Amino acid sequence: MPSTSPFGAAGALMPEIAELIVSALNLDMTPEQIEADAPLFGEGLGLDSIDILEVALVVSKRYGFQLRSDDENNVRIFSSLRHLAAHVAANRTK
Repeated sequence: MPSTSPFGAAGALMPEIAELIVSALNLDMTPEQIEADAPLFGEGLGLDSIDILEVALVVSKRYGFQLRSDDENNVRIFSSLRHLAAHVAANRTK
């Protein structure tokens, strides 16, 4: 198991995941405009539950693991780009 923390690996993934979010949702912004610690849901980026489902789908396909709607950690996972990237870094299979 790598000794790198998920938050360390998340830094490298954040630009890639931001690009996935912008392209999947056709957002009128650049990936660089998504702040690492700004909320994704509601205030901040302003995503709604349908947007989060779209993001979960593209992230799941790209990184080879399932983000489930019934996961009790979803509020934390989708709280910011940094948390989403850390979750991807810890769980990705590809």
